[in-house]
Amino acid sequence: MGDHAQTPAAELRIGVVGIGQRAPMATLANRPGVARVVSCADPDSRGQDDARRLFGADVAVHERYEDMLDDDLDAVFVLTPDHLHTGPALFFLDAKIAVFVEKPLAITVEDCDILLDAAFRTRTRLFVGHNLRHLPVVRRMRELIDQGVIGSVRSIWCRHFVGHGGDFYFKDWHAERAHTNGLLLQKGAHDLDVIHWLAGGYTRDVVAHGTLAVYGDNPRRSALSPAPEGERMPDWYDPDVWPPSALRDLNPVVDVEDLSMMLGRLDNGVLTSYQQCHFTPDYWRNYTVIGDEGRLENFGDGIDGDAATVKVWNRRRSGYRQDADLCLPIPAQDDGLHGGADQALVDEFLRFAATGGPTETSPMAAREAVACAAAATTSLRANGTPVAVPEPAPELVDYFANHQTLPVAGDVTA
Repeated sequence: MGDHAQTPAAELRIGVVGIGQRAPMATLANRPGVARVVSCADPDSRGQDDARRLFGADVAVHERYEDMLDDDLDAVFVLTPDHLHTGPALFFLDAKIAVFVEKPLAITVEDCDILLDAAFRTRTRLFVGHNLRHLPVVRRMRELIDQGVIGSVRSIWCRHFVGHGGDFYFKDWHAERAHTNGLLLQKGAHDLDVIHWLAGGYTRDVVAHGTLAVYGDNPRRSALSPAPEGERMPDWYDPDVWPPSALRDLNPVVDVEDLSMMLGRLDNGVLTSYQQCHFTPDYWRNYTVIGDEGRLENFGDGIDGDAATVKVWNRRRSGYRQDADLCLPIPAQDDGLHGGADQALVDEFLRFAATGGPTETSPMAAREAVACAAAATTSLRANGTPVAVPEPAPELVDYFANHQTLPVAGDVTA
């Protein structure tokens, strides 16, 4: 048991901890001859019922994830609420079972570093679900940057319009600092990872401002009558409610910001900005990448199966012109799971769990996204005080840069 995760297997035996909103992603791991979900754990009766519905009547279902060790697992998906990632992830890493942790890796830098150190100490494969690195529009932007079409990247701006933020993040545990730290971390970890990936560096200092501008005044459920056990976002989601102030039955505790803005400086000198608003009428994210020989920008992001376009201006100076020098359509991929990104993410994890090797995602990058967001959250709650982002231990940086292997003694090319 456990050692299976470090060597190829005819069919990986997969476990899933937390059968909630993201559990359908784990169904993508059911690949005959490649992998099969055989074990699940969830303390909630609805989660246990959903495990059987999603993965079949024969799947082993437990209340405690510790009991999954008897199911001879090769790899585990940890899909619990954010503040509960660290316990099961650390447990399975110590058992030498490959671990997929849904993003964010954790809600504190300290817990991220604990998990990275555990993967390093046990030599067990760790993977983090930053699926946007597999999103077609983001990958196309990365390809254009690598091709040098805008020269060297000097700045990246991201605007995230979270049009359904009230339903998605203010009616359950997401609304509480104790469970998320803040939405600049919980929701922003995706975008900050993309910014780092496109820019080729990590944030080292930040300043930020934020506020609870709208949802602080909306009616909330009584603390004595929280959401029914097992209730999830699709049960209450209603896109027809408008304006945002009309939303009712918010979580009893709402102490995270619904509007945040931050500036960052990366270790390679690139300057970045990130804005996140949870009460816009539209829901999408826009990345603008400015180089010293042009700029590129996406219109639409393809997450909900919609088509998108990446535009490049890089041939001449002008006033405003909608007809960019290069317009690249990104076809719609209406699979219901982040425009195909989830399938690519799970495929990458299964391959990595079985045989190791390079991956597009990176646990160290996931840690850096959390570190950046946590520092920005500290800054905005201190009225914009500049905050330095703590750097990881050098031996961990080297280990994860080498795709979770140690350099062979005497090998100067590793």
